Amino acid sequence: MDGFLNPGKEPLKEVTAVDKTTAEQRHIIQQLDEEDRQTIFRLIEKILTNKKLNDFFQENLEAL
Repeated sequence: MDGFLNPGKEPLKEVTAVDKTTAEQRHIIQQLDEEDRQTIFRLIEKILTNKKLNDFFQENLEAL
């Protein structure tokens, strides 16, 4: 597939965010197109919101 998308050049290397520092991850994210960046930020926001809700309900259930 690389030969088709990138003819005559080195094969593309896979980019992963595993084992990267936050600064490196931020740098990689900034290189993405706007739609992909927004998708990542929406996913992060959803995960954080779910965590806050779960913590809130857990604390309130313990109080009952």
